Amino acid sequence: MAATERTAAEAQASQRLAPQAGEVIDRSTRFTFKFDGRDYSAHPGDTVASALAAAGVKVFSRSFKYHRPRGLLCCSGNCPNCMVQVGSEPNVRACRQPAEAGLEVKHQNAWPSLEADVMSLTQLGDRFLPVGFYYKTFIHPHALWPLYETFLRHAAGLGVLDTSERPGAPPEHVYKEYLHAEVVVIGGGPAGLSAALAAAEAGSRVLLFDDQPQLGGHLRYSPSTEAGAGPLPELAAAAARQPNLTVLTNATVLGWYEDNWLAAEHDGHLLKIRTQAMVVASGAYEQPLVFSNNDLPGVMLASGAERMLSLYGVAPGRKVLIVTGNDDGWRVAAGLRAAGVGVAAIVDERAREDCASPQRDSLAGDAPIFWKHTIAAALGAGRVSGARVERVDGGKADAAAGQALECDAILMSVAWAPAAELAYQAGARLVFDEARGELRAESLPPGVFLAGRAAGTHGLETELLEGRLAGQGAAAFVGHGSAPGAEKLSALAAQKQGEPVRTSQRVSVPGTQKHIVCFCEDVSETDIKTSVAEGFNSLELLKRYSTVSMGPCQGKMCSLNAAHLCARANGWSMPATGLTTLRPPVTPVSLRALAGQHMEPVQVTPLHEWHVAHGAKLAVAGLWLRADRYGDPLEEVRAVREAVGAIDVSTLGKLRLTGPGVPALLDKLYINSFQKLGLGRVRYGVMCNDEAVVLDDGVCAHVGPQEWYLTTTSSGAGAIFEWIQWWAQSGWGTDVHITDLTDAYAAINLAGPRSREVLRGLTALDVSNE
Repeated sequence: MAATERTAAEAQASQRLAPQAGEVIDRSTRFTFKFDGRDYSAHPGDTVASALAAAGVKVFSRSFKYHRPRGLLCCSGNCPNCMVQVGSEPNVRACRQPAEAGLEVKHQNAWPSLEADVMSLTQLGDRFLPVGFYYKTFIHPHALWPLYETFLRHAAGLGVLDTSERPGAPPEHVYKEYLHAEVVVIGGGPAGLSAALAAAEAGSRVLLFDDQPQLGGHLRYSPSTEAGAGPLPELAAAAARQPNLTVLTNATVLGWYEDNWLAAEHDGHLLKIRTQAMVVASGAYEQPLVFSNNDLPGVMLASGAERMLSLYGVAPGRKVLIVTGNDDGWRVAAGLRAAGVGVAAIVDERAREDCASPQRDSLAGDAPIFWKHTIAAALGAGRVSGARVERVDGGKADAAAGQALECDAILMSVAWAPAAELAYQAGARLVFDEARGELRAESLPPGVFLAGRAAGTHGLETELLEGRLAGQGAAAFVGHGSAPGAEKLSALAAQKQGEPVRTSQRVSVPGTQKHIVCFCEDVSETDIKTSVAEGFNSLELLKRYSTVSMGPCQGKMCSLNAAHLCARANGWSMPATGLTTLRPPVTPVSLRALAGQHMEPVQVTPLHEWHVAHGAKLAVAGLWLRADRYGDPLEEVRAVREAVGAIDVSTLGKLRLTGPGVPALLDKLYINSFQKLGLGRVRYGVMCNDEAVVLDDGVCAHVGPQEWYLTTTSSGAGAIFEWIQWWAQSGWGTDVHITDLTDAYAAINLAGPRSREVLRGLTALDVSNE
């Protein structure tokens, strides 16, 4: 395609809208980066995902098992749909990766291209690849297992590791930092900010962590919150002024460990935090609806579309279908309309009288509205081109709904799941509230508090109140101020109970095409039903058999839906079905961050500088850096065999034992006998443990009437010193004193037929055999 034609095509495909209130991009500057070898433009503040979506890119990745095309879903880093390769780093979420000039980005898990992936042909034989097929198929015949293994290893995995980097190459600058606080608040949304300020104002030293670049949580992108309005500017300004509060953005708390030990990743570095109290205000995950072709590019969570619209000025499409079961969907529809995006229809599973949204009437004349309807299928080849909707109560469908509705994007707003993993890890008991369709904490351990959407609270005023009370409670727990009284807590509970239900009990809509439950592992609703039918009916067994929730998103997009479907397949209630264990890390973490700073201690001998100056090639032996060779190893061996060679053996362990009980102790430690070793004599010895396994060897010299000198291997000096001390203190070392002289003396070993000649030149002593 010619440059002018491509520019015209990009302009036509562009999804970038007019400037939005509160957007984080700088439209005055533009730069380019590459995706799959092609240049794309971006503004400072863009992510890779927002820049590509603005250019009209719909397909970001291919799914793991069936290589189905996948587009943006959550836009918050909680799903696998936008994982790409950035330089040599695989599995980077494009929606969290800042776009940078010259950045090299490539797709993963597709060949030869995203649009034409040969492995997508596996979908044609998916009936031969049922859940657990690898357990059933690749065990017979046994002789073919090497062939199976080779194929599976090539098919498995997503990104590509760069193996061209030489082992031992200098690592990037990484570090581990240790932080201490009286109160740690996780989440910088309205509840988290309110909690942090309340705890700090009471006198507590507070650390606030938020995984986003800016504070605010859902207030950053909600269309109902305009720049400069609402509580966010005031909360952020108060946080900046508070001396007792330290704020870390781009910081993800990975897990809770015993005694309130928290691990976090901040800009690629590992933080280790000790705290006395913790407030979890980490928000909630919007949950997808399960229906035919629900993973088609163009099917998005409404909150993901809000992020793209408000933060980056990118439209999810030009003709958008809203599928909802709560008032959030109406707010999103109003935000799209205000931004100039066409709304194809609003499909609400509720009756009209159950919708309390203020946008209900104002949007009535702008787009068709289907009450008591939901989506049955997404239509399109490779991306959304339409949708089919149906009644939810078995009644006659609306006449217009009987036909395919034309649209290029489908936004879902039907369910929420609290992001309460850290509270669970700390010992909170989560139960399913069937009336509200969400998980809630039935009990919390001492010093752990929940607030905001993580606690099932959705109204802004209630979030602020709950955060403030949680912060006061955490401060009181560590000895600052008073905890909120029962009256305030009861009023909060009543206020929460009066909030409208935001989560639908409708998890799945029947259909004939793929109903994807787990976007990471391509686990379908049929797979879950089959697993239960085959006896894997426990949720924990189902998880391991089907691999649902075991992918990169760690169940954020699928665990709750999988539990619902497991319960229905078994005929159980949700409380009876239970939950899978929410283990750390909460989100994936790079091995580089866990490795931290290279702090391997190295000892050097007194001759180290001489070795380096004479061109020695160095090697590590235990904790020591020692000379391995100077030139040709064969020549050095020949010199020792035919003439003389010298080696720096300062690294050997050197132990001095004194006292009358030394010979008896040595007989216990070594397999040799030392009781009759004469003064001035040396004997080689071997040490074994209680199971007769060789621990170490060396020489033992009787150097004085009650003085003995032992050597150990270079790597075993510290362990053998402890081993001898242990036996000496167990009753065998009466009248024995042990001194570690390993670092005190240098030592050189001479070997070869002419070594005696060299030694004669160094001492006046008689070194003959006699």
